[in-house]
Amino acid sequence: MSGPMLFERDDDTAANPATAAPIPDDTPTDRAAVMQQVAAFAARPAGRVAKWFWSALVALVGFIASLAAWDYVNGLLARSPVLGGIATALFALFVGALLVVLIRELAAMARLGRIDGVQRAAAAALAGDDLSAAQQVVAQLEGLYARRSDLNWGLQRVRERAPEVLDASGLLALAEAELVAPLDAAAEAEVQAAARTVATVTAVVPIALADLISALTANVRMIRRIAEIYGGRAGAFGAWRLLRTVMTHLVATGAVAVGDDMIDSVVGGGVMSKVSRRFGEGVINGALTARVGVAAIEVCRPVPFINRTRPSVRGLLRGALVGLFNRG
Repeated sequence: MSGPMLFERDDDTAANPATAAPIPDDTPTDRAAVMQQVAAFAARPAGRVAKWFWSALVALVGFIASLAAWDYVNGLLARSPVLGGIATALFALFVGALLVVLIRELAAMARLGRIDGVQRAAAAALAGDDLSAAQQVVAQLEGLYARRSDLNWGLQRVRERAPEVLDASGLLALAEAELVAPLDAAAEAEVQAAARTVATVTAVVPIALADLISALTANVRMIRRIAEIYGGRAGAFGAWRLLRTVMTHLVATGAVAVGDDMIDSVVGGGVMSKVSRRFGEGVINGALTARVGVAAIEVCRPVPFINRTRPSVRGLLRGALVGLFNRG
């Protein structure tokens, strides 16, 4: 039997536990870039060839489906008048429902366009200090919110005090204070709720795909709600158009990045060393959702910020994460 054998290692530090690399915590840091991926995807402009391709594909599929349905109904009529009549009635109901949906989509797009028009008119009135243009903007706002019971008092205040204001900025500031300020509070609450949802899902669910789906769903719902709060009604196509507009605005202003300095100031400098990386990623995605919400407010708000302060992403995120983190 041979005696004990001695093996020498060239690198003695490799066997020292103190110098070993730390075990990776939770998931990769790429999960913290969910909203950057969503923003980049939604803001990416479609090329002319891509538009032609999808338009031709939709037209072709619609034509084939319509022709197949027509042949199917004619075949049933030839084989059995009763079955053919039932199929015809069902097909007519489907076409009627499709027309109703189409009309609602067109009305929603028109309402969003109306808000865009009020925005442009208000910006032009402020830039030129045009009192008559500002009066037209206020009249458009009164027509836009005439059926809003929650703004009856504000509308009455605007009608009473508007004749006393003799400059464009003062008149639009009056409309902002009486009509838009209550809507700002509701919109900010929606942003906080969406940021809280995205942050919680990112922190709790360990699946990156679930983060992406949750972030996209929460942001689309948030943008639609903000549009509804300010007077717009976004259908399916209108919601996609609104999402692209908001994301394009977000990318154009360079607001799709968040740093550790913001996170430390929100959740406390000592907290980030005590929570796991997953919670940090949740805070990052929540902050990016808050930035999407601020961009949506700027896009959907019928008048620019005059006397009111633009909502702060840091303040919205701090309000959204109340109770989720304790300060160090």
